[in-house]
Amino acid sequence: MMSQASLALSGSVDPAATRIQTTENRVESRHQEQARMPWLAVAAAMLVFVVVFGLYRWYQQTHAFTVGLDYFEPEFKTYWMNLLWAQDAILILVGGSGMAWAWFSRERDLSQLSPQDELWRYYLVMCVLALGSFMVLLTLGVFAESDAAWHQITIRDTDFTPTHIGLQYFAIPAFGASLLVAFIWIHTRLPAFRERVSVPAALLAMGPLLMMPNIGFNEWGHAFFYAEELFAAPIHWGFLVLGWSAFALGGLILQCLSRMRELTELRT
Repeated sequence: MMSQASLALSGSVDPAATRIQTTENRVESRHQEQARMPWLAVAAAMLVFVVVFGLYRWYQQTHAFTVGLDYFEPEFKTYWMNLLWAQDAILILVGGSGMAWAWFSRERDLSQLSPQDELWRYYLVMCVLALGSFMVLLTLGVFAESDAAWHQITIRDTDFTPTHIGLQYFAIPAFGASLLVAFIWIHTRLPAFRERVSVPAALLAMGPLLMMPNIGFNEWGHAFFYAEELFAAPIHWGFLVLGWSAFALGGLILQCLSRMRELTELRT
């Protein structure tokens, strides 16, 4: 069998065409690699989440009943109010930096984006949505239930409690900042969302922010005129209504799947 070099010397194969074909094969191979699910990045993000929230939950379990029962004690300010100010500063810094990065590093021209690269970005979106859903489930199952148990076995005397500092001033704002970064990223990296605003994505991103007024009303009401600590209490109804924004997740998934179907058809 004659080698490719021999065929090229004999004039039956064009060396320039061979180089072009080789380059195209390499580009196609690279694109196919990028279209794989980013499982490693998702696993790393999940590990960070479990470690951070696990340590936070351990901190609550260790100090909530020893130095967290009375807001007016100096120990409460040392162990809980300092934590509140520190985590708020970190959330503002990280969230603001993330939104600034998502916007200022955006691509100006998405017309040259290959179908493989676009499909990989949709894979990333779906993985992040799955990761976020698991995080919300774990947060509600750990932080929200611990908050309910806390109020049923202790006496609320202030508008700040250890469980609220973890749930309403850390977990919910963290999800809100993450969703805002994701909202900007989706609308600056995906051509299907570049020229329009996704209503499901907007509802999903605004959910935690819309809950903030009800958090303030809840804290003020419990501290001054409403001592009932049942989940079905009227003062908690605002959380349920605003929490319905999570239903918009289904609409966003359908929008993504519609475009992913088109991209997979292009590949075949």
